[in-house]
Amino acid sequence: MMQMVEVPFWLLVIILVLALFLVLDRILLPSVRWFFRRKVNKILHDVSDKLSIQIRSFQLTRKQVLVDRLVFDEQVFRAIRDYAEENDMPMEVAQEKAYQYAKEIVPKFNAYMYFKFGHWLSKSITRLIYRMKVGFYDDHELSKIDPKSSVVFVMNHRSNMDYVVVSFLVMNRTALSYAVGEWARVWPLAPLIRSMGAFFVRRNSNNPLYRKVLERYVHYSTRAGVSQAVYPEGGLSKDGYLKQPKLGFIDYLLRDFDPSKDRDIIFIPVGLNYDRVVEDKSLNRSLDKHLPKQSKWFVFKTSSKFFLKTLFTKRKKRWKRFGYAGVNFAKPVSAKAYFSKLSEPLNQLTTEQRKSEVKIFGNDMMQKVASVIPVLPVPLISLVLKKNDYRDISREQLLAACNQKLVYLKQQDAPVKIDEIRFDGILTKTLELLTNRNLITYKEGEVKIAESAKPILDYYANSLAHW
Repeated sequence: MMQMVEVPFWLLVIILVLALFLVLDRILLPSVRWFFRRKVNKILHDVSDKLSIQIRSFQLTRKQVLVDRLVFDEQVFRAIRDYAEENDMPMEVAQEKAYQYAKEIVPKFNAYMYFKFGHWLSKSITRLIYRMKVGFYDDHELSKIDPKSSVVFVMNHRSNMDYVVVSFLVMNRTALSYAVGEWARVWPLAPLIRSMGAFFVRRNSNNPLYRKVLERYVHYSTRAGVSQAVYPEGGLSKDGYLKQPKLGFIDYLLRDFDPSKDRDIIFIPVGLNYDRVVEDKSLNRSLDKHLPKQSKWFVFKTSSKFFLKTLFTKRKKRWKRFGYAGVNFAKPVSAKAYFSKLSEPLNQLTTEQRKSEVKIFGNDMMQKVASVIPVLPVPLISLVLKKNDYRDISREQLLAACNQKLVYLKQQDAPVKIDEIRFDGILTKTLELLTNRNLITYKEGEVKIAESAKPILDYYANSLAHW
């Protein structure tokens, strides 16, 4: 019984690895998971009293449970069967595709990452480069929102900074879930964004099975009361104008909405604008289809250089280079109240009737978004220079034209928080900002616009073109 047994070295290594794995799985990992779970529970307890809209149980449900619920959803199952028949493939293969789509879409929300790391990151980045201007149509209206309702922030899309800025501003009210495009599906960005509650969307996918899985995920999260942020434009504005809304996502939110049974969906229009959009030159460059696409290495190199240069610049100089970021919140719109005028509930209309109603609603939301896009110094001056056909102009003429434009915008009920009396000092700082970017030259009271700067100034002027 005590005889020596010889085993190959490779087999001994395998046995040791398996033994180590079992020790980790049964002894060490449960302790580590308990430690982090305790920290997460503490975070949830600390923030629960501060949030206007509580974190939903849906957000804390294990990802695998949500994936399984999606794959075995009745509508998804029918879509799997139809997809298998149309593509002449076994049901198992189509079901595996649906499973992969569900895994890709469903986030893995981590309260600690969102409220600790996420809050620190969004606050640090926002304050690093911008001065914030925040306005509410009526802050009391936001506080009156039923905490049991589903809240959807409907926003224009100016910059990838939109995610950071809005998350920072509403973090004391709710935990936001974003629909994020393919740009963020790279390591290590993807797991970080997923842990913050965002879910990935293939914006241009026409695959019916994928669209059905996405639709059902949006259905479940909305009915569970998860707060979400939506960009109806579908992507960043490359020319500065508000884009025509793509209403697919809003249709998902409202497709099965039954006002008699479901919790209310509250839509809050949000307008964003910047004195400087970080990506303005690359967005403008993308309009020219003849220019070659920049390599990933070039993007990484320039982004890193930009970040480091900004990081080591004194705060006052950063503010001078970037100026203001403005965010305005409009009056909330209740889906139950808005669609109460219909003769039948939205979910009982025909497909054509429902799409028609959703289109009217989506366009109305975008008009409300447009009505609260902030009027900031750089867009205002760019608009005046564009109206002047970018001819040379004296400082006095520019000041008079800007003040005249401010009076006009206020008469149109535009969200202007710039005082004409104080605009003289603001103009000086803004001209310095534009000079530092080599967009204009300002000498001896004369403003001259560089030829290469006109497309960039157009971009900022177009953000106010709807007025």
